[in-house]
Amino acid sequence: MQPQMHQSRQLTRRTCSHTSSLRFGPNVRVFAAAAPSAPAQSTGDISEHSGLKHLPEAARTRALDRKANKFEKVKVEKCGSRAWTDVFELSQLLKEGKTKWEDLDLDDIDIRMKWAGLFHRGKRTPGKFMMRLKVPNGEMDAKQLRFLASAIAPYGTDGCADITTRANIQLRGLTLEDSDYVIRGLWDVGLTSFQTGMDSVRNLTGNPIAGVDPHELIDTRPLLRDMEAMLFNNGKGREEFANLPRKLNICISSTRDDFPHTHINDVGFEAVRRPDDGEVVFNVVVGGFFSIKRNVMSIPLGCSVTQAQLLPFTEALLRVFRDHGPRGDRQQTRLMWLVEAIGVDKFRQLIAEYMGGADLAPPVHVHHEGPWERRDVLGVHPQKQPGLNWVGACVPAGRLQAADFEEFARIAETYGDGTVRITCEENVLFVNVPDAKLPDMLAEPLFQRFKVNPGPLLRGLVSCTGNQFCGFGLAETKARAVQVLEALESQLELPRPVRIHFTGCPNSCGQAQVGDIGLMGAPARLDGKAVEGYKIFLGGKIGENPELAKEFAQGVPAVESHLVPKLKEILIREFGATERVVAA
Repeated sequence: MQPQMHQSRQLTRRTCSHTSSLRFGPNVRVFAAAAPSAPAQSTGDISEHSGLKHLPEAARTRALDRKANKFEKVKVEKCGSRAWTDVFELSQLLKEGKTKWEDLDLDDIDIRMKWAGLFHRGKRTPGKFMMRLKVPNGEMDAKQLRFLASAIAPYGTDGCADITTRANIQLRGLTLEDSDYVIRGLWDVGLTSFQTGMDSVRNLTGNPIAGVDPHELIDTRPLLRDMEAMLFNNGKGREEFANLPRKLNICISSTRDDFPHTHINDVGFEAVRRPDDGEVVFNVVVGGFFSIKRNVMSIPLGCSVTQAQLLPFTEALLRVFRDHGPRGDRQQTRLMWLVEAIGVDKFRQLIAEYMGGADLAPPVHVHHEGPWERRDVLGVHPQKQPGLNWVGACVPAGRLQAADFEEFARIAETYGDGTVRITCEENVLFVNVPDAKLPDMLAEPLFQRFKVNPGPLLRGLVSCTGNQFCGFGLAETKARAVQVLEALESQLELPRPVRIHFTGCPNSCGQAQVGDIGLMGAPARLDGKAVEGYKIFLGGKIGENPELAKEFAQGVPAVESHLVPKLKEILIREFGATERVVAA
């Protein structure tokens, strides 16, 4: 029998000081502390356990306001950083039989453990956790891969893993009792799960072929490793950034391909070469995000930063967001809301002030003779190092088993340099493969499953977890996506690849809005009965001149007999597909 946990204890009631709002537009506000109009609690005496500890007075006031969202109240009571010690204590107590699931605080298990990277999947798999990692730039070595295999192998069919749209890894099926072993094992191999959930910075993304790319302006890997170490205290957690108003996605793009999608990141650094002296600097864009109520692309911040300024700028931006960001309606607390509230110029000025009065240069404008077609990194490609290649393999829907990690490690050591890269499209790359080793490598059984040259639909498939594990999922995604696309490929000839993104709900972890075709879990009806279904989006563009897809259809039943014909119709009309001729 699966454990059932008691309801959370009542949060401590606090009398809160109020705020006044300064209007900057019809729908956004920026808050400033005002004289309280009701009895107020002083925020000067802050418990060492409270999430208020690192907040200035005005931010404390917003966090304590009666209109603050429930997560702010949870953080006020106990900072999420406490999970970095609580997780070890709870794991030990459970193993020793000194506490039971029924005695645990639901706020700790369902909310605060996310700061340690543990996500309780109580709705789908009670008592089991998903553990999200940090894999900067998506790069892992064989030792790390083998540890990941060992972490999920004990859980049998419950233990699996997913490559995510942030070129990251999520492990599934873990128990809280085993979490201390896994966390320490991650540290031993140079990985971490801390600060991968709730209001913190998500996995840092860059160019998946960094260091081997003939067209890169700069290798993003050392930049992102240094940024990761700075932001998260070398994987042990940085308390100062444990109480942001909301999560942040940050990336560095080093080519015109824009592999990490700066247009949908809260903070994007776009590498450009200054025409006057040839130095590579970074234009800054901010504010891109997806949510249930709003989807918006990033906007230029009106500045560029040098490589030396990259980390101080990022650190200052986080402090500005922490100290000035709104903490009310959870749907209006992402970075873009602050930028719009105070204006781009004021936001940029605050960052410069937090950097100690830094001089931020204007953005660099570079003229290109013609458009750039975004490259497909799957297949075999020559590196900038003569005689070496990267090999990109398709991982359908990003789902992995323990044995797959073991095989990745063996293949990487046997034919490459012992490392792999994972991509925002949920695939895997092997690098530094000599020409002479390619034939034997491509003959490996692994590549019968994870194809180097997959079909025109499977090579562009992206999928979130769906309702197999996620409680928010309104529809199943991964297995169905593979099944549907295989059926379409068997029936159609396509003149070019088509990127199809499946996401289980409007949170859009599968990024339906950037696909050529996007499917989003939604209610539908079939024969008068409610069934799983999808909204369909069309027209997402990535790379240079990106665009978000627009809603095309609603309420399409998720059953294959309805979904395949609908997608087939779209592929023929919009993407030039033709019926496959079957030989007699």
